[in-house]
Amino acid sequence: MHECSANTVARLMREAGIAAKTTRKFRQTTDSNHPHPVAENLLDRALDPPTKNASWVADMTDIATREGWLDLAAVEDLFRRMVVGWSMGGTMTSRLVVDALEMAVARRLPGTEWVAHSDRGSQYASEHDQRLLGAPGITCNMSRRANCWDNAPMESFFATLKKELVHDEDYATRERATASIFEYIETFYNRVRRHSSLGYLSPADFEASHPG
Repeated sequence: MHECSANTVARLMREAGIAAKTTRKFRQTTDSNHPHPVAENLLDRALDPPTKNASWVADMTDIATREGWLDLAAVEDLFRRMVVGWSMGGTMTSRLVVDALEMAVARRLPGTEWVAHSDRGSQYASEHDQRLLGAPGITCNMSRRANCWDNAPMESFFATLKKELVHDEDYATRERATASIFEYIETFYNRVRRHSSLGYLSPADFEASHPG
């Protein structure tokens, strides 16, 4: 039995094009320890609204690139499981979550009464975000402290995004990651990918069959 040094193993792996599998980086995206007021959890895991644009959920995650972290804020309509708003940038600020929500409102024009759910992070409790959520007809809803199940649909979307796309990529730049994630959301996840919770239809097909 022959023993190889670590340097020899590394050289052989490079020559064979083999890369070691490393533990994925983790960074906390939201911080619930802040002085801003938080909303009650009125939704209480009622995650199956009867119509579109009745309940939205929002959250943030981060994507590793060689330039550094790319932060992604997204908004999902619970009825269609469709990502209706998103925003990406290199800085985790309240502007990012507001941009995602403003995109969702501009594209989907929810009815006069709807619930906007998020976690208790400082970005979602900020004055900037709360000013937008203070419009008539909007009920702001927030998860209970340290309870990820209250925002399970968004956690599921982020897990799917990373499993089906991000974990197989090595993004050189934030710009490249942004383009890749945009394409995944807009051309695949919303229009093609089938969801078991929608009877194995894509969100776009489910919306077409449930126009109300």
